[in-house]
Amino acid sequence: MARRRQAVTIKHVAADAGVSLQTVSRVVNKEPGVRPEMMARVQASIDALGYVPSIAAQRMGGSRSYLILALNDRERTIADWRARQGTDWIDQMLFGGMLTCAEHGYRLIVELVDTHSDHIERELLAAIAALQPDGVILTPPHSANPLIIDLLAEHGISFARIGSLTDGPGIRLIMDDTRAATIATEHLIALGHTRIGFIAGPAEYELSAWRVDGWGAAMQAAGLTTDDLLAVGDFGYPSGRAAAEALFALPDRPTAIIASNDQMTLATLDLARERRLTVPDDLSLISFDDTPIIRLAHPPLTAIVQPIAEVTARAVNLIIADLGDGPKSDAPVTVPALLTIRQSTCPPAGG
Repeated sequence: MARRRQAVTIKHVAADAGVSLQTVSRVVNKEPGVRPEMMARVQASIDALGYVPSIAAQRMGGSRSYLILALNDRERTIADWRARQGTDWIDQMLFGGMLTCAEHGYRLIVELVDTHSDHIERELLAAIAALQPDGVILTPPHSANPLIIDLLAEHGISFARIGSLTDGPGIRLIMDDTRAATIATEHLIALGHTRIGFIAGPAEYELSAWRVDGWGAAMQAAGLTTDDLLAVGDFGYPSGRAAAEALFALPDRPTAIIASNDQMTLATLDLARERRLTVPDDLSLISFDDTPIIRLAHPPLTAIVQPIAEVTARAVNLIIADLGDGPKSDAPVTVPALLTIRQSTCPPAGG
């Protein structure tokens, strides 16, 4: 983890602008009576130094904002929106989160933060200082980022971490990815497949390893080998295509493949068609998302249905409960995923 820069304080701003601490405080708190030229000078120093007000100090009054802030990965979310291919993670998160917030008189706000940014601490502090949320929901990969976790804990903010079991503060929620991969693999084994390939997601997502574990456990339990049957992508279409090419190039290619998200699954489906392989007769295929493009594909794809709305609703309820005086629990919360069987799986040819 990168070392943090020394925190910029109100004293640094005052020295840079050549004004008193009281003047900086009045500008920060938007108090009347500050001359426009003085306000502009102080604001210029605030912007140049990257100063954000102390969250801890602003929260000392104890009043609630009745806002819950959900943080999603900026780069991947914007890429999905631009592609307009039906990825509905945000939709489902809003569906579960907003309705549950409304039941408690809360509102849900979504912010996009780049987990790889050198300015992530400043971005997050600025968002929290502006919104003053009572709680924060972290989605992967933010939910495993120690800098974000430690920052929220230091400022006494209740937060939930979806898709992470990493030790540390925060309410942990998972969608049982290990079991989900196991039941997907068991479905293919029950159909008679013995060569089952798996396309995993990137290592920065904890759930990627969990899914590999679930696939491997099911294969081992059935006495089947996983040698050379694992490929890795980054959840993007090109990486899924490269992973599928590696699996198709095996001397004894798999008769079934499980891919860890819809984009990598579609890449595998497209490549199969180019190789004149019919799904499911020549290749059974299972996706780890159940987005519209998976349901409307030809053929409609068997998929693990991730309970995004349900897990977000649970996160909201747990955050609000954490704000109260009731008992607290550190045990992770599991919301099970389901397998929906459609037309992309069948017994292997000659099986």
